[in-house]
Amino acid sequence: MICMVLAFLGGALAVGSMRLQAKNDSYKAQEEELQAQIKEEQQRSEEIDEFEEYVKTDDYIKDTAEDKLGLVDPDEIIFKPSN
Repeated sequence: MICMVLAFLGGALAVGSMRLQAKNDSYKAQEEELQAQIKEEQQRSEEIDEFEEYVKTDDYIKDTAEDKLGLVDPDEIIFKPSN
């Protein structure tokens, strides 16, 4: 009788152990995915910081003035195609 109880408890522990191992594996996979997302967001944050620094430069102001307003330096010559 005692052997049957011990065998039953051993089986129950084995099944519980396998379930916990499966949960642990899924949590590890989720953790790896989240770590990858963290790295992507850190890279994105660095790119945003670099762009923020670029926006503060005279080059950005000049590029924006040329692109959006069509302004040029006084010594530049603009060639327009004839239609």
